Amino acid sequence: MFEEYPLSKLIDVPISLIPKPLYEKSIDFINTLPFDTLPAFVLWSSDLILTEWPGVVKVEQRNSNKSKVATFVVLAMALRTQPDALTLVLTNMKERPTYQGQDKLPVIIWMMAQASQGDLSAGLFSWVQTLLPLVVNECCSSQAIDLILQFVEMIFSSNPEARAVLLNEPVRHGVRLIPPCSFEMFVRLTFPTPSARVESTQRFEAIYPLLKEVALAPDISANALKQIFTFSSKLAGGQGNPALANGATAIAISVLTQNVDCFKQWDVLYKENLEASVALLNELVDEWKDHSLKLSSSSSDTLTVKHAMNSFRMKNEKAITEGVANPSLYKEADQSCKLISRRLSRGIGIAPLTAMVIAAAGGVVEAGAAHALIYLARSKKSFS
Repeated sequence: MFEEYPLSKLIDVPISLIPKPLYEKSIDFINTLPFDTLPAFVLWSSDLILTEWPGVVKVEQRNSNKSKVATFVVLAMALRTQPDALTLVLTNMKERPTYQGQDKLPVIIWMMAQASQGDLSAGLFSWVQTLLPLVVNECCSSQAIDLILQFVEMIFSSNPEARAVLLNEPVRHGVRLIPPCSFEMFVRLTFPTPSARVESTQRFEAIYPLLKEVALAPDISANALKQIFTFSSKLAGGQGNPALANGATAIAISVLTQNVDCFKQWDVLYKENLEASVALLNELVDEWKDHSLKLSSSSSDTLTVKHAMNSFRMKNEKAITEGVANPSLYKEADQSCKLISRRLSRGIGIAPLTAMVIAAAGGVVEAGAAHALIYLARSKKSFS
């Protein structure tokens, strides 16, 4: 079965062979069971299947052990009915020798595919926790990587509402679907050095935008944002990889605009990652119109950004005065800091003006429209 079917068809085996009334009766029965019995059943049944995988049993033994077919059937129904029966035992599976080895991947991915039929986020959670590290650790053949990518591609393509579902449920069991450490793994896989690009790189690039959205989905904790900013600000320095630098810079800017308190973390990392800091400052200057409203949405946010710029300038001045070996980076950074500070100090601030415009319009003007009206008014040197 696993040799003859691609994953897209394999996912419906053996459920597609069961009469619908029988399937529905079985699901009703599974739903009556105490949930805490199901994770144990998942481990028991998958252990039974994998003990004699991949087909080392003699033919006569196979014929006398038809119960294994029933195990596949019931396991598939249990995983579709209660996907968390799988997600709660992922750690056990990673630690047990029974589940180790690339030859076991087809069955493990088949199990995850069954769970994803009941809950897309359970499927993505399983992929991130179990399969993504295998690719990063370079312990997979090209065939195994292909199967691993088939699974995550199927999660995104199987449901037209996949994006909305995953963005609305970015956390499972108190853990982000894509935690910061896993997001860093994925960024590095998506943006390898030109010489390290392989056939699978384009497939990672194709799913990157959605996975980035899920990783940065709303309600992300300040601590998670801090971790994401830390790794992205380091990668933004380039390291001889322009694609990785650009991708990491975009992530770091997104984090800064999502939580201005990350400027405090930047202040700690500023000199340690000077090239990256210069790249981030230049990006903020070049795209100021896109980010200014978020960075100055309140007086406290504006003060936080101003304080960071002042701190950066003090570091720049000290380094230049002390005669560092390469002062040009500090000088370039200082020019950007001056520009940002000047823009933050203009007029009475964009945030209060935005609030005034929205209030004057009876609350019917969106913040973006108010921002545009203010920009036009300032360009005419008048505001009424």
